[in-house]
Amino acid sequence: MKKVTEMYDVDTTKLSQAFEDACSNPDFFKFVRSLNVKDEVLIKYTSSLEDSFLEKKHCEECKGLESCKNQVKGHLYTPISNDKIIEFSYDACPKYQKQLKEDAYKENLDLYDMPKDIKDASFKNIYKDDKARVPIIKYFKEFMDNYDKEDKPKGIYLNGSFGSGKTYLIAALFHEMAKKGVQSILIYYPEFLRNLKASFSTDYAEKFTHIKKVPLLLFDDIGAENCSNWSRDEVLGPILQYRMENHLPTFFTSNLTLAELEKSLAITSSGVDKVKARRIIERIKQLTVSLELISKNRRD
Repeated sequence: MKKVTEMYDVDTTKLSQAFEDACSNPDFFKFVRSLNVKDEVLIKYTSSLEDSFLEKKHCEECKGLESCKNQVKGHLYTPISNDKIIEFSYDACPKYQKQLKEDAYKENLDLYDMPKDIKDASFKNIYKDDKARVPIIKYFKEFMDNYDKEDKPKGIYLNGSFGSGKTYLIAALFHEMAKKGVQSILIYYPEFLRNLKASFSTDYAEKFTHIKKVPLLLFDDIGAENCSNWSRDEVLGPILQYRMENHLPTFFTSNLTLAELEKSLAITSSGVDKVKARRIIERIKQLTVSLELISKNRRD
């Protein structure tokens, strides 16, 4: 039977040299010696052992889970050895196992061109000094109470003033739904369209299908995009039609009222098409309850 190095035509001289170079670091040398494995075995895994050693150093210098530099956040790439082979596994950092378990539900939140900290949106951090938010929060409670029923509740078309917290409010709802195991996608719509168009030759169909079928969806800042026939008729229209037919709750935030959005969707570089804009608005109305949030700018 051929040796592994012969089967894969590996230059053993280069492997040995790479291992020797790595061992010139006394800390790495001490690390691999702690595995109690012969050099001829260690040599085959030099690259992976270097990765594991680097992650171990990251852990030693770590200031908290949020600053974790390892490939899998909160985990250490760990070598497991016997006399003839070394295997590697991702072991949860014991210091942060509890937090990792508590934060696991965030994997149900998928962001497209949205700030990463939106995953931390929470009802407990919502400003409660604004009476304009009361109808929205009340609807959120009804939504969560009724989500598991056969007839899913509608989403929200939430329009209002700039910086009033529209996106954060809906993100907080999705945050709570994620704890219940419900998957969602939050999309910053103007930037998403640009990136989707750029993905024609790669994963366009995969992205489109994923968004179309996700249980909860937010189109953030709709109406701020440069409307085109393609974005309106080939992207937004089919997604909304599918979600309407399959009763999938869909949410929108916008600085525009529905009437203003209709006018915006009617105008493209190809001209004005009020009929197609009206079709989009009718789908949005079928999918949502329209609410308004006029409030002071919380971003100042």
